[in-house]
Amino acid sequence: MSNLAWAVERVLPETIADLIELVSIPSVSSQEEHDGDVLAAADHVAGLLTRAGCPEVRMLEAGGKPAVYGHYPAPEGKPTILLYAHYDVQPTGDPAAWTSPAFVPSERDGRMYARGAADDKGGIAIHLAALRVFNGEPPVGVKLFIEGEEEIGSPSMPALLDAYADELTADVYVIADSVNWAVGEPSLTTTLRGVVDAVVHVDTLKTGLHSGQFGGVVPDALTSLCRLMATLHDDRGNVAIEGLVQGPGPDLDYPMDRLQRETGLLEGVELIGDGSVVERLWTKPAASVLAIDTTRIADASNTLIPSASAKVSIRLAPGQDPAAAEEALHRHLKAHAPWGATVRVEPGQRGGSSAIELSGPHAQAARDAFTEAFGVAPVDMGCGGSIPIVAEFAERHPQATVLVTAVTDPDSRMHGIDESVDLADLAKAALAETLLLEYLGR
Repeated sequence: MSNLAWAVERVLPETIADLIELVSIPSVSSQEEHDGDVLAAADHVAGLLTRAGCPEVRMLEAGGKPAVYGHYPAPEGKPTILLYAHYDVQPTGDPAAWTSPAFVPSERDGRMYARGAADDKGGIAIHLAALRVFNGEPPVGVKLFIEGEEEIGSPSMPALLDAYADELTADVYVIADSVNWAVGEPSLTTTLRGVVDAVVHVDTLKTGLHSGQFGGVVPDALTSLCRLMATLHDDRGNVAIEGLVQGPGPDLDYPMDRLQRETGLLEGVELIGDGSVVERLWTKPAASVLAIDTTRIADASNTLIPSASAKVSIRLAPGQDPAAAEEALHRHLKAHAPWGATVRVEPGQRGGSSAIELSGPHAQAARDAFTEAFGVAPVDMGCGGSIPIVAEFAERHPQATVLVTAVTDPDSRMHGIDESVDLADLAKAALAETLLLEYLGR
């Protein structure tokens, strides 16, 4: 075992204890009732950085939720590396569906289960482990940028980057928020989809009506909304919104049996869309109806519903302009209003896609570090998700190297029930980042 590998192993118990404390804070950024928890998580992260020997720790704010900033000045002649993660998390969904409570970390079969254990408090943990190894004196300059709005689209990110341009300038950006190819097999992400979403409101009546008295003549809003949502796809499941781009996928095999296992697709349910699996996952748009507001079944009556709403999310292929995609979505929704229903579209989050060039000595240092830590070379792969900060860093710092790394794997169930992180892979990711800092310092 190398000296650095031994050093990482030495700091892991404290790092896992820190992760347990951090995931116990329900920092759900999308729910107002958790605003206090979000602030508590920011304070906790700041305390963790201070305990890790970071000489400068402070909050960066620009009208949204605070980001935690830490800075280790660069030794003379050495590059500066910015390490990114986020401390906010998704809602839990049905608490009763979790095997163990979402904010009470539980270890089973080598995995830690809790909301945020993988996405992305696990990313914070690997940063902490790498920094502890160097006892407050990393071989390169290190900046930490731990934000609290990623799960709601980072709405204040442009303002933060404008207000703190000097603080957030670096030679290399490490975004620890993607997904590995498999347990034990690391990845470097080369493409990310963008995202736009919206809430669409459909109205057909001034008030509810007796469904027997007027049904068959007067359209209700919920049926109208359902028909409108059905126009988002063609019969094969391809996105049917005009004006969205798509591109070819990489030459990478994603076996169907693996897809079945990882997704839990029910028997008899067909896959949607055309093209290879990786094209449909990474380089083609996807449309999803995330939620519908209408009468609950428990409150249902024989009434034609006058108004109904849905939240729609569109994942955008790399190269798609998010503003143009948002316009295309709004145009589609209004053009396909069934039976003359009134359609109002309320815009939501908007984030750009990314295509990442992995060349040059910094990228090679990353490949070498991950190969040594995991014992296998990282897979260059796309990611169907969206990380808006990647496009922001790349656009503002075109001479820098942006590395999108991961601590999660396809079994981590990010955003889902029983989210988890593989603790052995977390240790390997911590070693890879430690090696990366060491290599970049040479």
